[in-house]
Amino acid sequence: MRNRILGSRSIIALIMVLAVIAGFALDLYKIQVREHDYYTEKNNADKSYVIPIEAARGEIVDRNGNSLVTNRQGNSIVLNAVYFPSAKDNDRRNEIIYNLIKLFESRGEEYAQNLPLYFDGNGNIQFTDDEDDVKTMKSADMLGLQPYATAQNCYDAVLEKYGISSEYDRETALKIGNIRYELTRLLFSYNNPVTIADDVSDETVAAIKEDKTTYLGADVKVVAYREYVDSTIAPHILGTVRKINAEEYEERKDSGYGITDQIGESGIERAMEERLRGTPGELTITIDKDGNVTEEITKKPVQGNTVVLTIDRDLQVLAQNELKEVCDSVSLSSSAGAVVVEDCNSGELLAAASYPTFDLNDYYDSYEELSSDRRNPLWSRFAMGTYAPGSTFKPVTACAALEEGAISSDTTFYCPGVDEFNGQEFHCLHSNSHGYENVRTALRDSCNMFFYNTVMQVGMTKLDEYASGFGLGQKTGVEIAEATGTLASPERREELGGLWNLGDTLQSAIGQSDNLFTPLQLANYCSTIANGGTRYELHFVKSVISASTGVVNETSPSIADSLDLSENTLEQVHSGMRLVALEGGPYLIFGEMDTPVACKTGTSEVVVNGAKRNNGFLITYAPYDNPEIAVSSVVELAGSGTETAELTASIIDYWYQNNTDTKTNQKYGILLG
Repeated sequence: MRNRILGSRSIIALIMVLAVIAGFALDLYKIQVREHDYYTEKNNADKSYVIPIEAARGEIVDRNGNSLVTNRQGNSIVLNAVYFPSAKDNDRRNEIIYNLIKLFESRGEEYAQNLPLYFDGNGNIQFTDDEDDVKTMKSADMLGLQPYATAQNCYDAVLEKYGISSEYDRETALKIGNIRYELTRLLFSYNNPVTIADDVSDETVAAIKEDKTTYLGADVKVVAYREYVDSTIAPHILGTVRKINAEEYEERKDSGYGITDQIGESGIERAMEERLRGTPGELTITIDKDGNVTEEITKKPVQGNTVVLTIDRDLQVLAQNELKEVCDSVSLSSSAGAVVVEDCNSGELLAAASYPTFDLNDYYDSYEELSSDRRNPLWSRFAMGTYAPGSTFKPVTACAALEEGAISSDTTFYCPGVDEFNGQEFHCLHSNSHGYENVRTALRDSCNMFFYNTVMQVGMTKLDEYASGFGLGQKTGVEIAEATGTLASPERREELGGLWNLGDTLQSAIGQSDNLFTPLQLANYCSTIANGGTRYELHFVKSVISASTGVVNETSPSIADSLDLSENTLEQVHSGMRLVALEGGPYLIFGEMDTPVACKTGTSEVVVNGAKRNNGFLITYAPYDNPEIAVSSVVELAGSGTETAELTASIIDYWYQNNTDTKTNQKYGILLG
């Protein structure tokens, strides 16, 4: 029985072997005889690979055509798989990489070191602090290790994966591993050369070009690097660019992005990414049957479009400098602030500055220092900073009450300095008694008591309705990142689990309670009052000029809301704000100006190191009789809005001294056509 079973198994095995041999024989016949001509032609055919050619990003200019962001040519070193030894020849690959490392280090060049491993002072291998990079390194696509793998496990896996010989010392092996890892990380292939060193010197370029054997597979790529005419101008507006990350690449690869492409990280660079990004070209590399290689540019790259901003470069510089001066005069170590200048009749932003600030050229090298600075220089205070606006809010209360008929131009309330509402004591500014006040004098004197009584007449619902119409507590529509802010309301308080009482209503009327607005919102609200009730969406982009056709695509003014304020309301509020400039806190500065202005000051209390301090605010428009521009400013710890008056006066004086007829025509026409 046993012999019979063994015999059956032998027969089955023999049949299987014969079947396999028959299959191979059939395939061999197919290749050698039936389809011989097809495979011969395929083997002798040229092989072609298409490599993308990076296109320069578009330039960014100001409203008058002054360059802000341009490009300069530089050289990067890439490894090209067409010429580089195959993945099977690890020894040769590592030898070439070692030669390149020695060249880079001898000439002080930086090169790819993205492997999250390093040797500490005791010679022990350690992980870097970036947990995401460590996780990626251990992933199945990279080293294929378990999450609990140690740094030593990872180092050993690098040596094994890339066949790095023990003839290299440990630190050199890690350097070689860094570049080998970069090739894996960036999907090195015939169609995808990988950059291993950026912005190298001409001497390094010459050395590589002159010795193709030592540096086999290394090539020089001419790259357009971002350059700033002055890297301190408008950094929070312009923003930054960087290499695309893995997540962004997955999202954008179907749109033509490569894994090594640059992408806008913040500001206008990010907002206008699709317009600024050029159209990549194509380099076709062909290898014939004899191994000869030819290269041909089959599609030329097209530079990105030019983005024309609404800002005036010189006004922006002035605003930055004046803001720094007033903040430093308040406190060299603690004060900060922002200023915004808007065209009242279009929503164009003529300048927007935040202080402290930073230098775009130092952004990446100094990022850790900048991001840990307690004064937050990277924080765009004009767009992201939210503040209790204090008395700059009082024109909203006046507009709401006048429009709704809750008060008239003849309405007066008596200000005793201190008064009770619903059994609770409330104070006027400095507890001073103003006597009888109407809406105009109440704006001039910033009389809390008048506006407490006014909101009792008009009600919180109507006050919020008008504040919303002015865009407070809402995004302005500007292209860059901005905060929403907060408009105080009973509904919002209740949503957060809190209680609303009469005191909150009174405080809301004078810009306190939960109210938090950005300087962009304050400028836009001031513009809306100035122009009679039309609120425009704010924008930094004036136009885009096509690099391929030269066509100019203008940004048209966009109306966000229209309050349709009556002539009487406008007359009362405008004249009250004019009185602030002539008889209020800033009169010594604004009273002497050639250009008549109207304004409203404000303060809001903050606690710093246990001490009560005030932030100072000022909203201003000019000229008073025919408003064209609005300015909002905040200086932290300034004490009062009056302290920002010199800053605002400098901006208005500059604009009207330098805004010549030629500049005005250019301001509303098409630039750079």
